[in-house]
Amino acid sequence: MITITIYGLDSYLVGTLSKEMTANLAKIYEVSEDEINFISTDNIVYHKGVDQTSWNVLVIVNAPKKVSVVQDDVANIISTQIGDLAINLAIEFYYYSSDNRYERINKDYPRYVEEKNVVEIDDEEDEDDSELYDGDIFEEFNKKQQN
Repeated sequence: MITITIYGLDSYLVGTLSKEMTANLAKIYEVSEDEINFISTDNIVYHKGVDQTSWNVLVIVNAPKKVSVVQDDVANIISTQIGDLAINLAIEFYYYSSDNRYERINKDYPRYVEEKNVVEIDDEEDEDDSELYDGDIFEEFNKKQQN
């Protein structure tokens, strides 16, 4: 799993960057697109008490040690894609042993929420926003999977 955390950019921009960069990064890393995740934080980069959003952006890349050989290519893609969204950019790479990563994937559900499997809930049925939805949000998805 490769995780890219971006500090100092608006969360919506990070979402757009994720959509734009995932395929290229997966190709360079020679992994499935499912192995690339972006994290946007609500943290703001500060210097001497002044908000640095979009002025100084920090990108942290966490990846398995075995992919460190493509670090320069990855830095180039990130730098190019962020381009004019940031005045200044720093990219830091941190590598871990694959033996130090654990995950639990629930095979009963899609691996990721994507546009094709988002469940739309009709808000007009329930005007009371204070009640929580306690139904099966995957009901329609599961029906489609069984057919």
